[in-house]
This record gives sequence, structure tokens and C-alpha cells, in this order.
Amino acid sequence: MPDASPAKWHRAHTTWFFEQFVLGEHVEGYKPFHPDYAYLFNSYYVSAGPRHARAQRGHLTRPGAEDVTAYRRAVDAAMTTFLQTASEEKLRAIAPLMEVGFNHEQQHQELMLTDILHAFAQNPIPPAYDAAWHWPPAHRSGDAWATLTEGIHTIGHQDDSFHFDNEKPAHRALVGPVKLARNLVTNAEWFAFMNDGGYRKPTLWLMDGFAAVEREGWDAPGHWRNIDGEWHIMTLAGLVPAEPDAPVCHVSYYEADAFARWSGKHLPTEMEWEVAARAGLLNDAFGIVWQWTRSAYAPYPGYRAIEGALGEYNGKFMVNQYVLRGSSLATPEDHSRVTYRNFFYPHHRWQFTGLRLADYLA
Repeated sequence: MPDASPAKWHRAHTTWFFEQFVLGEHVEGYKPFHPDYAYLFNSYYVSAGPRHARAQRGHLTRPGAEDVTAYRRAVDAAMTTFLQTASEEKLRAIAPLMEVGFNHEQQHQELMLTDILHAFAQNPIPPAYDAAWHWPPAHRSGDAWATLTEGIHTIGHQDDSFHFDNEKPAHRALVGPVKLARNLVTNAEWFAFMNDGGYRKPTLWLMDGFAAVEREGWDAPGHWRNIDGEWHIMTLAGLVPAEPDAPVCHVSYYEADAFARWSGKHLPTEMEWEVAARAGLLNDAFGIVWQWTRSAYAPYPGYRAIEGALGEYNGKFMVNQYVLRGSSLATPEDHSRVTYRNFFYPHHRWQFTGLRLADYLA
């Protein structure tokens, strides 16, 4: 499908990042490994040159996986030589770029799993990526709601540790009074929504959302299959029964918003989520599903994209998308933080995406 890429493309693209922005710009006389790879494996860096269309990546029969492995090994070797021989001044200068590259690769480690799962989910005979994989255990507390009284809070990244540019500038925002659900919405709660005709009631849906329901034939979250009247979910372990107590996964913003309306609640804003998560008030804020917020992906007050090609990393996508907070079961453990702003279009649901609810107080 247009938004997914083959595993070999992810491996080649993260290699190209270091070849393009480190070796190509900081090693005198460096010659690219292959003259066509910049075109094939550039993603969206327009200022870095023309690129193969994203929706066509799945049709790249060549180079093959072994060719990509050779590319990675060659660039790794060139990077090793460069880092061992560069001056201290040069190393200090490129350190921020290197850190972006490492975090960029972690993002693609997660995307590889989501894209592999999506491809496997299209197979009528469901394969398993890892037969031993299982859902992370969810935590639930008897006290279902965490209350945020009205107050002004600092939102965004506040120190010099690594962060993406869209997490700054830190700024002040009025939050509350509001209650946030401590627990993620579960499959059992989603069953109730489905059984009540949630996918058939246009009054619950945004116009574009219900159009997607009708166009795509949605009657359950992504990767779900009804087998003899029982719902199953395509996971990294293959097709498994939908566990009632597990957090619901693979829902779009449209579905999350409709469920919140059906519940008589709302989705939290990203500011509310950040304040509650920073205070430790949310169960499973990290490590199971990314959580949709009702916040449009927009720049923070005073935001300016960094100069150069890396300025295209986040800023140019700040339109028509929604923010997700937290992290998922596929996110590398040291890649998440309370200020991280993930973002996707409202119809996307092939990622590990779920939700928690909010309820505004009078």
C-alpha cells in the first residue's frame, strides 16, 4: 500500500542518510557507493535531489536484499574510518547530526515492523513474523480517572538532551480542568462500540471519517478478522484471538474520535496528555500503543525549522495531521520520552495506534 515500504528500502534509506549527510558533506572526495541509490533511497528531502515515488517502493525488484546489505557494510566501513580519523573539532561539529541519524534509524526500526505486519496481514494464510511474540501486559488501576485542575504548565522539551525540532520551543499553556483516563481503551470496550452499531452511525463520525468507513468498508480496527463469529487480530505472532482486556490497536484518528463521541467523552489534547504523563498519572503511557490526541500537528509558538535539508525532517509536515503521544510495542526502548510528538494522517491505522479518553469538568 502507498504508505508502507519494503524492509530492504528502510535498511537502504537509513544507510543513505549517513552517506548523504555525513560522508557526502564531510569527507572530501567521497564517492557514493552506487550512482542510483540517492534517487532510490531518498525519502522526502527535496533539497537533496529527486527521488523515487513513495507509493512505488514496493515495486523495486532491484537492488535485492543482498545488494542492500553490501551497501550498509560499505557505508558502515566508511563511517568507521571517518570517525576514527576526524579531528576533535569535526567530531564535535557533526555530533548533533549523528544523533539525529541514530534516532532516525530507530524510527525506521519501528516502521519496518509496522510495514512487515501490514504486508503479512494482506496474506489470506496469515504468516508469523515471530511465533513467540506476545502482547505486552497492560496495567489497569481501580481509580479510572486522573484529574488535572486548571493551571498553566510548561509544554515541550526543556533541556539540551536529544529531541527533535518539533518538540521545541518549550512554552506555557493553560491546561484543565479535565479528567484523563488512566487506562487505555480495551478490545472489550471496542466490542461494545461495534455491537452498538458504532461503525454504522454517521452521527458519531466526522464527515471525512464516515466517508472512509463507507469507502474502505471498515467494520472493525485494522488487521482484525472475523472468523466464525469470533474476532481475531493479525499480530507479529500471526493471527490470534482478540483478547478482551488488551488495549485496542490499529485504529485511525477517525475511529478514535467516533469512539470518544460514542462514550460521551473526548480525546485528550497533547498538552493534557503531556502534563498527566509527566506527573505519572497514566498507565501504559509508553510501550504498547501510540495514543491519538485531538491536537492538530502544528508548530509550537516560536518554532522555526532548522536550516538546510534536515529542516525538512518535521516542519513541512505540520498540516492536516494529528499528534500521537507515548510510544508503542515496536518503539525501541530508549527512543520514547514525554515530549515526543508522533504524527499521522487521520485515516492511518497500520501503525500500533490506540487511545485513552478525556472528560472535561464544568
